Amino acid sequence: MAVSKVHPVEAIFEAAEAGVSLFGENRVQEFERKRPELVHLNQIEVHLIGHLQANKSAKAAELFSAIDTLDSLRLAERLNDAAQKLNRSLPVLLEIKLSPEATKTGLDPAGHELDELLDRMPDLSHLYVRGLMTIAPLDENPDSARNCFRQLRRLRDELAARHSRLNLSQLSMGMSGDFEIAIEEGSTMVRIGTALFGKREVRP
Repeated sequence: MAVSKVHPVEAIFEAAEAGVSLFGENRVQEFERKRPELVHLNQIEVHLIGHLQANKSAKAAELFSAIDTLDSLRLAERLNDAAQKLNRSLPVLLEIKLSPEATKTGLDPAGHELDELLDRMPDLSHLYVRGLMTIAPLDENPDSARNCFRQLRRLRDELAARHSRLNLSQLSMGMSGDFEIAIEEGSTMVRIGTALFGKREVRP
């Protein structure tokens, strides 16, 4: 996945011309501004990879090909209702919080809501869960990232055994600084921004 958040639409055009078909955007409002200029790029998918507030779920369901940061049952219900009104099936990943950093969001891997959400997923007929995602701790120790990615893979295996009706095959983990480790630990989708587009433009 090419992470195009905070980069101009011209960067997306160039990447698409080079053969990239999967992009990640961080904010609903930012992609809403970009989307009119991208409508002719029928070959691309754009996933939401930033935290989604429940009150923006309807707009997100309309704009994005998939939501990769589902982190609560309430949000799942809101997205399912929005997808139903749009008559579409919306792919989702469950975001798992495996880092102690306060800025990170996601479901507690040991919390009851995670299993409750997975129990409810078959009834949310307009959502299609595909797997899990996480963001590794921001530190210079590669073992921190490796441990995080290994935890997510083990958690996925445990959850898949308990919820055999669901498809949890995807593991979205790894970014520009740690994607090699993520692949070694079983990532099926790495999210690459800086290595493709350079440092993000400073927000005004």
